[in-house]
Amino acid sequence: MLHSGCRRGEAMAARVDQIDLDARIWRKPASSTKQNKPHETHLSAPALELLARLVREAKQAGRQYLFASGDGKGHLTDLKRSWVSLCKSAGISGVRLHDLRHTFASIAVSRGASLPLIGALLGHSSPATTARYAHLYDDPQRALAESIAAVITGGESGEVVPIGRARRRCGAIIRADMPSTGTPRSGAKPI
Repeated sequence: MLHSGCRRGEAMAARVDQIDLDARIWRKPASSTKQNKPHETHLSAPALELLARLVREAKQAGRQYLFASGDGKGHLTDLKRSWVSLCKSAGISGVRLHDLRHTFASIAVSRGASLPLIGALLGHSSPATTARYAHLYDDPQRALAESIAAVITGGESGEVVPIGRARRRCGAIIRADMPSTGTPRSGAKPI
């Protein structure tokens, strides 16, 4: 779940025939998704490595599900005891299984991914569902603003340019020592 952002039910119902290792895609049928619509999940290298092992083990055991039930006829339907045991072994508390999905989405936001792209990764049918992550854009937006300022000023980070020492061009404030390309001229002195 942490490497794909999938839902718990999607993971438990995953079948061998849904995993396309060559295309690096997990094709989930409508019957296993919350929206009752087919969804494709693109797999990262770590997710692919794990799923390749699970597919191989399931095929060797003659199972169709990656997470087979105890009798081997269906798939797992409950992970509560396993999750509690795992958290205890890892020395963590207060973490829900669903938090792995939220962590996946939060990391995507912090890396600057757009909400529509994150929604597509998570299989959200409504942009409003993905909008809950919008507040996490503050740090990436701040970093992007600093990065843009660095390009404009030619420095490591942005600096405030007094309006009196700048000139307007095409509605934007440009440093007086910059040519129209926005790059400082060689030998230009800082303001």
